[in-house]
Amino acid sequence: MKTAPRGRAQLSEKRSLTPNKLYYGDNLGVLRESIGDESVDLIYLDPPFNSNASYNVLFSSPSGEQSKAQIEAFDDTWHWNDTAELAFDEVLKGPNAQASMMLRAMRSALGANDMMAYLAMMAVRLLELHRVLKPTGSLYLHCDPTASHYLKVLLDAVFGKENFQNEITWKRTFVHGDSKTWSRAADKLFFYTKSQMFTWNAPIEPHSEKYLESHYSSEDQLGRRFQLTSILSPSPRPNMMYEWKGFPSPPLGWRFSKERMAELDAKGSIHYPRKKDGSFDFEKRPRFIRYLDEQKGTVVTTVWTDIPPINSQAKERLGYPTQKPVALLERIVTASSNPGDVVLDPFCGCGTTVHAAQKLGRPWIGIDITHLAVALIERRIRQAFPGLKYEVYGVPKDLEGARNLAERDKHEFQKWIVATIGGQPGKKGMDRGIDGYLHFRDADKKPQFAIVSVKGGATNPGHIRDLKGVMEREQAKLGIFLTLNKPTREMEKEAAAAGIYETGGQKISRIQILTAAEVIDDRRPQTPFGHTESLKKASRETGEEQGELL
Repeated sequence: MKTAPRGRAQLSEKRSLTPNKLYYGDNLGVLRESIGDESVDLIYLDPPFNSNASYNVLFSSPSGEQSKAQIEAFDDTWHWNDTAELAFDEVLKGPNAQASMMLRAMRSALGANDMMAYLAMMAVRLLELHRVLKPTGSLYLHCDPTASHYLKVLLDAVFGKENFQNEITWKRTFVHGDSKTWSRAADKLFFYTKSQMFTWNAPIEPHSEKYLESHYSSEDQLGRRFQLTSILSPSPRPNMMYEWKGFPSPPLGWRFSKERMAELDAKGSIHYPRKKDGSFDFEKRPRFIRYLDEQKGTVVTTVWTDIPPINSQAKERLGYPTQKPVALLERIVTASSNPGDVVLDPFCGCGTTVHAAQKLGRPWIGIDITHLAVALIERRIRQAFPGLKYEVYGVPKDLEGARNLAERDKHEFQKWIVATIGGQPGKKGMDRGIDGYLHFRDADKKPQFAIVSVKGGATNPGHIRDLKGVMEREQAKLGIFLTLNKPTREMEKEAAAAGIYETGGQKISRIQILTAAEVIDDRRPQTPFGHTESLKKASRETGEEQGELL
């Protein structure tokens, strides 16, 4: 076993890293601009692939209708275009000759298609992840069989095949009865290190009752359960060939040195075979007495079947389609890092890696390309770790930031402000006056919804009248008008003229106006009994294993 000594790797001249941090943006840019050389101890990534169309769907309505907003961030990312060509050229011209040669060979074999675009985009990111990883660090890449074989070859080229440590199989789901061939129920995790001196804490799981019954069925006079195991060397060891208490040396030698054998004998940990008269039976071999109460358990293998997937009844389920169990990330974080080590997830989705790292006392960095994911992670962190301090980059923190986002990208501003109030952003283009939805239930628990309209520029009373018309057309009970600028008095009068929605004794304005400044200050629309989000609340973490609130 190779275990890294504790210590700090030297940072580059890039901005020094101060976890905990959450970044909105393309992880390639964030890695290059914000993450220093050899500054991260553990990387976990579960990159999306375009064959899984629902991969990044965060929200769905109570009726099951899915939002397309998050998928849009990946619509053009994994298709062969100028961006993919640029990524391909960067790898070819980069300093890693193995990666360059391998990617060129892949393009010769695959051509310029979607798979090749995916591999080019992943290659340039894997090179950056290798750069930010400490010499003692580890990387786990989580994927399904769609592209796992290609990713393994890329990882060999970037990290060196000698630094491939293991391939883990995780049974992520149950058997599909409607499968037309072998039921695909497992994912792969490729475990690589940057060197042969890496952090490793062997994961141990308790022995099963079946194992205990079959292996520890004997008890001594004090009631201690034990089993007898061999003390013979499994391979030739000339320095371990000696006679012990009249027992001749085994052909390959003993398992222990003479000094160690004496220590075990003094402790009564060696069982000697005897004849009926009580004398040693030298035709047989002594055996080691392994007591159950001295064993920690069984070392976890590379086949993980003991961590169930997130099903519809799981307590930690948030509603994110590809959400991973916290237990899965806890196993990885515990095995390949120590408290205080920095954990990075460049495709952090709903934030399971961030959650596990914080729970175990590891500083963390999360990166995601959509405001939806960042908003979800922020909410998850606030609910699970009240009072936790962290920094968010790329997301508006004040009115100036909101104005800047609206000027740079109108649609991203829409997605940010709708997601922040807990709504479901609408699809880009052809919105027919709809920028999002807010779902809730009335007093009879019947699903209802509010239409969300967003304006990042100048506004006038006509916008409120337009929203009222869309509400009537869509038969929406409420309307939410989100604006960058303060509404005029005429707009407020127009909203008030829309009347009141009443259910279960609650009276709510049918049209509500909120400014970006109010949303940033955590003001939310009023809905009956609170609005119904498709993503559930994260459970609050308690107990000593939560770690410090960094």
